[in-house]
Amino acid sequence: MRTTIGAVPMARPTFGPEEEAAVLETMRSGRFAQGERVGAFEAAFAAATGARHAVATSSGTTALFLALAASGVRAGDEVITSPLTFVATANAIVHAGARPVFADVNDTLCLDPASVAALIGPRTRAIVPVHLHGSPANVPALARLAAEHGLALVQDACQAVGAGLASRPLGAYGTAVYSFYATKNITTGEGGMVTTDDPGVADRCARLRHQAYTDRPYVHDATGFNFRMTELQAAIGLVQLGKLDSITDRRRQVAAYYDETVTGDRLYRPRVLPDAEHVFHQYTLRSRDDRDALREALADAGVTTGVYYPVPVHWQPTYHAMGEASCPSAERAAGDMLSIPVHHALTDAEVEHVAGAVARTTAARPLG
Repeated sequence: MRTTIGAVPMARPTFGPEEEAAVLETMRSGRFAQGERVGAFEAAFAAATGARHAVATSSGTTALFLALAASGVRAGDEVITSPLTFVATANAIVHAGARPVFADVNDTLCLDPASVAALIGPRTRAIVPVHLHGSPANVPALARLAAEHGLALVQDACQAVGAGLASRPLGAYGTAVYSFYATKNITTGEGGMVTTDDPGVADRCARLRHQAYTDRPYVHDATGFNFRMTELQAAIGLVQLGKLDSITDRRRQVAAYYDETVTGDRLYRPRVLPDAEHVFHQYTLRSRDDRDALREALADAGVTTGVYYPVPVHWQPTYHAMGEASCPSAERAAGDMLSIPVHHALTDAEVEHVAGAVARTTAARPLG
Protein backbone atom coordinates (compact mmCIF):
# COMPACT_ATOMS: atom_id res chain seq x y z
CA MET A 1 0.00 0.00 0.00
CA ARG A 2 1.37 3.41 -0.96
CA THR A 3 1.85 5.81 1.93
CA THR A 4 0.32 9.25 1.45
CA ILE A 5 2.84 12.06 2.02
CA GLY A 6 1.50 15.39 3.23
CA ALA A 7 3.08 18.73 2.40
CA VAL A 8 6.81 18.51 3.19
CA PRO A 9 7.92 21.61 5.16
CA MET A 10 11.18 23.51 4.84
CA ALA A 11 11.95 23.14 8.54
CA ARG A 12 10.77 21.01 11.44
CA PRO A 13 12.45 21.97 14.73
CA THR A 14 12.70 18.94 16.99
CA PHE A 15 13.01 18.72 20.75
CA GLY A 16 13.00 15.41 22.60
CA PRO A 17 12.87 14.16 26.18
CA GLU A 18 16.49 15.23 26.74
CA GLU A 19 15.68 18.89 26.06
CA GLU A 20 12.52 18.64 28.17
CA ALA A 21 14.49 17.22 31.09
CA ALA A 22 17.16 19.91 30.78
CA VAL A 23 14.54 22.67 30.84
CA LEU A 24 12.75 21.15 33.82
CA GLU A 25 16.01 20.80 35.75
CA THR A 26 16.85 24.43 35.02
CA MET A 27 13.42 25.62 36.10
CA ARG A 28 13.78 23.76 39.39
CA SER A 29 17.26 25.22 39.96
CA GLY A 30 15.90 28.74 40.41
CA ARG A 31 18.75 30.19 38.30
CA PHE A 32 17.59 31.56 34.98
CA ALA A 33 20.12 34.13 33.73
CA GLN A 34 23.85 34.11 33.07
CA GLY A 35 24.69 31.10 35.21
CA GLU A 36 26.60 27.85 35.04
CA ARG A 37 24.62 26.45 32.10
CA VAL A 38 25.51 29.44 29.93
CA GLY A 39 29.15 28.96 30.88
CA ALA A 40 29.01 25.25 30.12
CA PHE A 41 27.37 25.89 26.76
CA GLU A 42 30.04 28.46 25.89
CA ALA A 43 32.87 26.07 26.76
CA ALA A 44 31.32 23.16 24.85
CA PHE A 45 30.55 25.31 21.81
CA ALA A 46 34.07 26.73 21.67
CA ALA A 47 35.48 23.20 21.71
CA ALA A 48 33.05 22.04 19.01
CA THR A 49 33.85 24.94 16.68
CA GLY A 50 37.62 25.01 17.09
CA ALA A 51 37.85 28.31 18.96
CA ARG A 52 39.50 29.24 22.24
CA HIS A 53 36.63 31.38 23.51
CA ALA A 54 32.87 31.57 23.07
CA VAL A 55 30.42 34.21 24.30
CA ALA A 56 26.69 33.42 24.34
CA THR A 57 24.24 36.14 23.31
CA SER A 58 20.54 36.72 22.80
CA SER A 59 20.62 36.24 18.99
CA GLY A 60 22.86 35.86 15.99
CA THR A 61 22.31 39.54 15.18
CA THR A 62 23.50 40.71 18.60
CA ALA A 63 26.44 38.31 18.33
CA LEU A 64 27.51 39.96 15.06
CA PHE A 65 27.02 43.44 16.46
CA LEU A 66 29.13 42.63 19.53
CA ALA A 67 31.85 40.93 17.48
CA LEU A 68 32.14 43.98 15.22
CA ALA A 69 32.17 46.43 18.11
CA ALA A 70 34.72 44.33 20.00
CA SER A 71 36.89 44.15 16.86
CA GLY A 72 37.15 47.93 16.73
CA VAL A 73 34.45 48.84 14.21
CA ARG A 74 33.31 52.39 14.90
CA ALA A 75 31.27 55.25 13.45
CA GLY A 76 32.57 56.32 10.05
CA ASP A 77 34.09 52.92 9.22
CA GLU A 78 33.13 50.75 6.27
CA VAL A 79 32.55 47.00 6.46
CA ILE A 80 32.54 44.89 3.30
CA THR A 81 29.96 42.14 3.21
CA SER A 82 27.66 40.15 0.94
CA PRO A 83 24.34 41.41 -0.44
CA LEU A 84 23.08 37.82 -0.62
CA THR A 85 22.17 37.33 3.02
CA PHE A 86 19.48 38.09 5.55
CA VAL A 87 19.20 41.82 6.17
CA ALA A 88 20.35 41.30 9.77
CA THR A 89 23.96 41.07 8.57
CA ALA A 90 23.87 44.63 7.27
CA ASN A 91 21.74 45.83 10.19
CA ALA A 92 24.39 44.70 12.68
CA ILE A 93 27.03 46.64 10.74
CA VAL A 94 24.91 49.81 10.81
CA HIS A 95 24.15 49.43 14.52
CA ALA A 96 27.91 49.22 15.11
CA GLY A 97 28.13 52.67 13.49
CA ALA A 98 29.63 51.59 10.19
CA ARG A 99 28.48 51.64 6.58
CA PRO A 100 28.00 48.32 4.80
CA VAL A 101 29.74 48.06 1.45
CA PHE A 102 28.40 45.27 -0.73
CA ALA A 103 30.82 43.11 -2.71
CA ASP A 104 29.53 40.62 -5.24
CA VAL A 105 29.34 36.87 -4.82
CA ASN A 106 30.75 34.20 -7.10
CA ASP A 107 29.23 30.87 -8.15
CA THR A 108 29.45 29.57 -4.57
CA LEU A 109 26.92 32.31 -3.63
CA CYS A 110 29.48 33.51 -1.08
CA LEU A 111 31.73 36.57 -1.22
CA ASP A 112 34.03 36.79 -4.24
CA PRO A 113 37.51 37.67 -2.88
CA ALA A 114 38.34 39.61 -6.07
CA SER A 115 35.23 41.76 -5.64
CA VAL A 116 36.15 42.37 -2.00
CA ALA A 117 39.70 43.37 -2.91
CA ALA A 118 38.44 45.96 -5.39
CA LEU A 119 36.34 47.67 -2.70
CA ILE A 120 38.92 47.99 0.08
CA GLY A 121 39.54 51.66 0.79
CA PRO A 122 40.87 53.98 3.48
CA ARG A 123 37.71 53.66 5.60
CA THR A 124 37.44 49.87 5.39
CA ARG A 125 37.69 48.36 8.84
CA ALA A 126 36.38 44.82 8.48
CA ILE A 127 35.24 42.06 6.13
CA VAL A 128 32.16 39.98 6.97
CA PRO A 129 31.85 36.88 4.77
CA VAL A 130 28.53 35.03 4.97
CA HIS A 131 28.60 31.24 4.85
CA LEU A 132 25.33 31.16 2.96
CA HIS A 133 23.05 28.14 3.38
CA GLY A 134 25.78 26.39 5.39
CA SER A 135 28.35 26.44 2.57
CA PRO A 136 31.70 27.90 3.67
CA ALA A 137 33.03 30.99 1.93
CA ASN A 138 36.67 31.22 0.87
CA VAL A 139 37.91 32.20 4.32
CA PRO A 140 41.64 31.64 3.63
CA ALA A 141 41.60 34.07 0.69
CA LEU A 142 39.57 36.63 2.64
CA ALA A 143 41.81 36.22 5.69
CA ARG A 144 44.83 36.98 3.53
CA LEU A 145 43.16 40.16 2.27
CA ALA A 146 42.28 41.16 5.81
CA ALA A 147 45.83 40.58 7.04
CA GLU A 148 47.34 42.44 4.09
CA HIS A 149 45.22 45.54 4.77
CA GLY A 150 45.04 45.36 8.57
CA LEU A 151 41.32 44.59 8.66
CA ALA A 152 39.20 42.57 11.03
CA LEU A 153 37.61 39.40 9.66
CA VAL A 154 34.31 38.48 11.31
CA GLN A 155 32.55 35.45 9.84
CA ASP A 156 28.76 35.39 9.66
CA ALA A 157 28.37 31.66 10.30
CA CYS A 158 24.77 31.98 11.48
CA GLN A 159 23.70 29.31 8.98
CA ALA A 160 26.85 27.22 9.26
CA VAL A 161 27.15 25.63 12.68
CA GLY A 162 29.34 22.55 12.25
CA ALA A 163 30.78 23.64 8.90
CA GLY A 164 34.49 23.68 8.13
CA LEU A 165 37.24 24.06 5.58
CA ALA A 166 40.16 21.73 4.96
CA SER A 167 39.16 19.57 7.95
CA ARG A 168 39.20 22.60 10.26
CA PRO A 169 36.01 24.01 11.82
CA LEU A 170 35.21 27.61 10.94
CA GLY A 171 36.01 28.76 14.46
CA ALA A 172 39.64 27.82 13.87
CA TYR A 173 39.88 30.54 11.20
CA GLY A 174 39.18 33.46 13.55
CA THR A 175 36.20 35.31 14.95
CA ALA A 176 32.80 33.94 13.89
CA VAL A 177 29.19 34.35 14.94
CA TYR A 178 26.41 31.78 15.03
CA SER A 179 22.63 31.78 15.40
CA PHE A 180 20.36 29.36 17.25
CA TYR A 181 17.11 30.67 15.78
CA ALA A 182 14.25 28.17 15.61
CA THR A 183 14.97 26.97 12.07
CA LYS A 184 18.76 26.66 12.40
CA ASN A 185 20.52 23.28 12.37
CA ILE A 186 20.60 23.36 16.15
CA THR A 187 18.32 25.70 18.04
CA THR A 188 17.61 27.28 21.39
CA GLY A 189 14.54 29.07 19.99
CA GLU A 190 16.52 32.29 19.88
CA GLY A 191 20.15 32.87 20.78
CA GLY A 192 23.59 33.39 19.34
CA MET A 193 27.29 32.88 19.96
CA VAL A 194 30.54 34.68 19.25
CA THR A 195 33.61 32.46 18.90
CA THR A 196 37.13 33.83 18.77
CA ASP A 197 40.75 33.08 19.54
CA ASP A 198 41.29 36.70 20.65
CA PRO A 199 40.87 37.00 24.43
CA GLY A 200 40.39 40.76 24.10
CA VAL A 201 37.49 40.34 21.68
CA ALA A 202 35.95 37.69 23.92
CA ASP A 203 36.26 39.88 27.02
CA ARG A 204 34.76 42.93 25.31
CA CYS A 205 31.85 40.88 23.96
CA ALA A 206 31.21 39.34 27.38
CA ARG A 207 31.24 42.70 29.15
CA LEU A 208 29.17 44.61 26.58
CA ARG A 209 26.41 41.96 26.49
CA HIS A 210 25.98 42.46 30.24
CA GLN A 211 25.79 46.25 30.56
CA ALA A 212 29.59 46.65 30.37
CA TYR A 213 30.21 45.26 33.81
CA THR A 214 33.60 45.55 35.50
CA ASP A 215 35.18 43.70 38.40
CA ARG A 216 33.69 46.32 40.74
CA PRO A 217 29.99 45.75 41.50
CA TYR A 218 27.68 48.26 39.79
CA VAL A 219 30.56 50.07 38.10
CA HIS A 220 30.32 50.18 34.29
CA ASP A 221 33.06 51.62 32.08
CA ALA A 222 31.12 51.76 28.79
CA THR A 223 27.60 51.97 27.42
CA GLY A 224 26.60 48.33 27.41
CA PHE A 225 23.59 46.26 26.45
CA ASN A 226 21.37 43.47 27.68
CA PHE A 227 22.24 40.81 25.10
CA ARG A 228 22.46 37.89 27.51
CA MET A 229 21.41 34.31 26.84
CA THR A 230 19.12 32.71 29.41
CA GLU A 231 19.93 29.59 31.38
CA LEU A 232 16.91 27.88 29.79
CA GLN A 233 18.27 28.54 26.30
CA ALA A 234 21.72 27.32 27.29
CA ALA A 235 20.30 24.14 28.79
CA ILE A 236 18.55 23.38 25.50
CA GLY A 237 21.67 24.37 23.57
CA LEU A 238 23.86 21.92 25.45
CA VAL A 239 21.54 19.07 24.53
CA GLN A 240 21.22 20.22 20.93
CA LEU A 241 24.99 20.57 20.61
CA GLY A 242 25.34 16.96 21.66
CA LYS A 243 23.16 16.05 18.69
CA LEU A 244 25.01 18.24 16.17
CA ASP A 245 27.03 15.43 14.57
CA SER A 246 23.98 13.25 13.97
CA ILE A 247 21.95 16.22 12.71
CA THR A 248 24.73 17.19 10.30
CA ASP A 249 25.18 13.61 9.12
CA ARG A 250 21.48 13.32 8.32
CA ARG A 251 21.40 16.61 6.41
CA ARG A 252 24.42 15.52 4.38
CA GLN A 253 22.80 12.15 3.72
CA VAL A 254 19.66 13.85 2.39
CA ALA A 255 21.74 16.25 0.30
CA ALA A 256 23.74 13.37 -1.19
CA TYR A 257 20.49 11.66 -2.20
CA TYR A 258 19.34 14.82 -3.93
CA ASP A 259 22.72 15.15 -5.66
CA GLU A 260 22.18 11.70 -7.17
CA THR A 261 18.50 11.93 -8.02
CA VAL A 262 17.80 15.58 -8.86
CA THR A 263 19.39 15.78 -12.29
CA GLY A 264 18.79 17.37 -15.66
CA ASP A 265 19.84 20.59 -17.34
CA ARG A 266 16.98 22.78 -16.06
CA LEU A 267 18.41 22.97 -12.55
CA TYR A 268 21.96 23.49 -11.40
CA ARG A 269 23.68 23.84 -8.05
CA PRO A 270 25.89 26.49 -6.50
CA ARG A 271 29.53 25.46 -6.50
CA VAL A 272 30.96 24.23 -3.22
CA LEU A 273 34.64 24.83 -2.51
CA PRO A 274 36.67 21.61 -2.96
CA ASP A 275 37.75 21.41 0.69
CA ALA A 276 34.53 22.80 2.17
CA GLU A 277 32.42 20.87 4.66
CA HIS A 278 28.89 22.01 3.85
CA VAL A 279 26.27 21.53 6.58
CA PHE A 280 23.20 22.11 4.36
CA HIS A 281 21.20 24.58 6.37
CA GLN A 282 19.50 24.81 2.99
CA TYR A 283 19.73 22.64 -0.11
CA THR A 284 19.73 25.25 -2.83
CA LEU A 285 19.17 24.86 -6.55
CA ARG A 286 19.22 27.41 -9.35
CA SER A 287 16.54 27.32 -12.01
CA ARG A 288 17.03 28.00 -15.70
CA ASP A 289 13.24 28.30 -16.04
CA ASP A 290 10.58 30.47 -14.43
CA ARG A 291 11.34 29.95 -10.75
CA ASP A 292 7.91 31.03 -9.52
CA ALA A 293 6.17 28.61 -11.87
CA LEU A 294 8.48 25.85 -10.69
CA ARG A 295 7.67 26.65 -7.06
CA GLU A 296 3.96 26.59 -7.80
CA ALA A 297 4.26 23.22 -9.51
CA LEU A 298 6.19 21.81 -6.57
CA ALA A 299 3.64 23.21 -4.11
CA ASP A 300 0.93 21.41 -6.08
CA ALA A 301 3.00 18.23 -5.64
CA GLY A 302 3.16 18.72 -1.86
CA VAL A 303 6.69 20.15 -1.66
CA THR A 304 7.32 23.40 0.15
CA THR A 305 10.18 25.49 -1.25
CA GLY A 306 11.97 28.58 0.00
CA VAL A 307 13.79 31.49 -1.58
CA TYR A 308 16.61 32.84 0.60
CA TYR A 309 16.82 35.74 -0.37
CA PRO A 310 14.69 37.17 -3.21
CA VAL A 311 15.71 40.81 -2.64
CA PRO A 312 19.48 41.31 -2.26
CA VAL A 313 20.33 43.63 0.59
CA HIS A 314 21.70 46.41 -1.62
CA TRP A 315 18.23 46.60 -3.23
CA GLN A 316 16.46 46.93 0.12
CA PRO A 317 15.03 50.46 0.39
CA THR A 318 17.06 51.48 3.42
CA TYR A 319 20.35 50.30 1.91
CA HIS A 320 19.69 51.33 -1.68
CA ALA A 321 19.39 54.87 -0.33
CA MET A 322 22.97 54.65 0.97
CA GLY A 323 24.40 54.34 -2.53
CA GLU A 324 24.63 52.16 -5.58
CA ALA A 325 26.36 48.78 -5.54
CA SER A 326 27.31 46.63 -8.51
CA CYS A 327 26.53 43.01 -7.65
CA PRO A 328 25.25 41.34 -10.84
CA SER A 329 26.01 37.79 -9.70
CA ALA A 330 24.07 38.27 -6.46
CA GLU A 331 21.19 39.82 -8.39
CA ARG A 332 21.00 36.87 -10.78
CA ALA A 333 21.10 34.40 -7.91
CA ALA A 334 18.33 36.26 -6.08
CA GLY A 335 16.17 35.77 -9.16
CA ASP A 336 16.79 32.08 -9.83
CA MET A 337 17.69 30.23 -6.63
CA LEU A 338 15.28 28.15 -4.59
CA SER A 339 15.68 25.68 -1.76
CA ILE A 340 14.01 22.33 -1.14
CA PRO A 341 13.57 20.61 2.26
CA VAL A 342 16.80 19.12 3.64
CA HIS A 343 16.29 19.20 7.41
CA HIS A 344 17.32 16.28 9.58
CA ALA A 345 13.73 15.43 10.63
CA LEU A 346 12.74 14.37 7.10
CA THR A 347 11.75 10.73 6.77
CA ASP A 348 13.15 8.62 3.95
CA ALA A 349 9.69 8.61 2.38
CA GLU A 350 9.59 12.41 2.45
CA VAL A 351 13.05 12.68 0.91
CA GLU A 352 12.06 10.34 -1.90
CA HIS A 353 8.82 12.28 -2.39
CA VAL A 354 10.67 15.60 -2.68
CA ALA A 355 13.25 14.22 -5.11
CA GLY A 356 10.58 12.54 -7.21
CA ALA A 357 8.44 15.69 -7.34
CA VAL A 358 11.39 17.80 -8.45
CA ALA A 359 12.34 15.24 -11.11
CA ARG A 360 8.79 14.98 -12.46
CA THR A 361 8.23 18.72 -12.44
CA THR A 362 11.41 19.60 -14.24
CA ALA A 363 10.86 16.83 -16.80
CA ALA A 364 7.47 18.33 -17.72
CA ARG A 365 6.86 20.94 -20.39
CA PRO A 366 8.97 24.10 -20.19
CA LEU A 367 7.97 26.40 -17.37
CA GLY A 368 9.62 29.54 -18.65
